[in-house]
Formats: sequence, structure tokens, C-alpha cells
Amino acid sequence: MYCPFCTATDTKVIDSRLVADGHQIRRRRECLACHERYTTFETAELVMPRIIKRDGSREPFNEDKMRSGLVRALEKRPVSTEQVELSINKLKSQLRATGEREVTSEMLGKLIMAQLKELDKVAYLRFASVYLSFEDISEFADEIARLGREKKTK
Repeated sequence: MYCPFCTATDTKVIDSRLVADGHQIRRRRECLACHERYTTFETAELVMPRIIKRDGSREPFNEDKMRSGLVRALEKRPVSTEQVELSINKLKSQLRATGEREVTSEMLGKLIMAQLKELDKVAYLRFASVYLSFEDISEFADEIARLGREKKTK
């Protein structure tokens, strides 16, 4: 780690703490050359699989894109930001757990729909209507009926 003040490479760690629910380490450091102190944050860099789109093209996994889709579906719904972040972390864990280097966008969409179904049924319907390309109101009615049947069997 280079000192941001004098670019020396010799630093010592004064204090380390877990932050962000244990997903990040905050370290206070002191430069041994100029004695300035500064803070660094360390996070694990985990490799996410690439996404194979419906047209066959491939793109890197984009957490911001997934987050915006979830937030759009959950707009004006009684779901907290913490619940959304936990869902995103769960989805990322599920993707990594596949052990695959590439996954289809269809698989990712199904994982997102399953997560939304747990969070909020209305948000699930919003997302499903776009993702499954509902053509008319009867497809909405079919999906609502399916949700009703699932609720009764639980």
C-alpha cells in the first residue's frame, strides 16, 4: 500500500475493524516515512459469472443493473432498503454457488423472480409482467391465480 501523502511503501496497521456486516475491513494505517495516518477499506473481490443474453451475446454481471430492476419493481412498496440489500447479496451468493463461469439471463431472471416473490407479491407481478412479456390481462390473471394457489398450499 502506497502512502497517499508521500508515496512511501512502508506502512504499519494501527487498527483493524470489521464493517458492513463483516463484508469489509477498515484499517487505520500510519506511514513509517512521513508519519501521516490514513484509512483503507478492504473487501473480497469475488468473481461473478458472465451473463449470456437471449440473443447469445455475453456481458459481465452488473450488480447496479440488477439493483435498479429490483428497485423499480419495489417502487412504492413496503420493503426496506436493508431487505433489498440482503436480497441482492442472496442473489449474488446463489449465482456464485452455481460454480459456473457463465449463466443465462433466463436463469438470473428466475432467481430474481423467486426473490421478489418472497419479498413482495406485487413487486413480483410487476417484474414478471415485464420479464415474461405479458401480452394481455389474462396472463396477469393467470399469474395472480397461480400465486393464490401457491399461498393456499403453504
